[in-house]
Amino acid sequence: MSEPLPPPYPPDDERLADIETYLTVQLKYVRQARATEARRREIQQRTAPPPPPPYRIQRGLDGTRAPIKVHLGTCALAGKGAAGASEQAARQALADSVEACAVCRPDTELGLLDG
Repeated sequence: MSEPLPPPYPPDDERLADIETYLTVQLKYVRQARATEARRREIQQRTAPPPPPPYRIQRGLDGTRAPIKVHLGTCALAGKGAAGASEQAARQALADSVEACAVCRPDTELGLLDG
């Protein structure tokens, strides 16, 4: 039979007190780090930008500001001036012969491909 392992801690009270102090300090560090991380996460969630709209409708620069292209909400070609639009508004714009972006293909996403 194998011999028992030695005890993991020293037998005398003085060294046990030192270990207890060390572990107490470490526990305080861990709790402080967890609290800091929770505050950081909370701030990040409050200040995170809203998700992009599902679709964007790009308008012309002329006086009429007529819709000229429909994009997915995440398309980089939509530009900052493209207004967010719902799925229904994007479908209506495509049905009204507004061009679909050739890069992000919102017509494919909406299932409106010409066959």
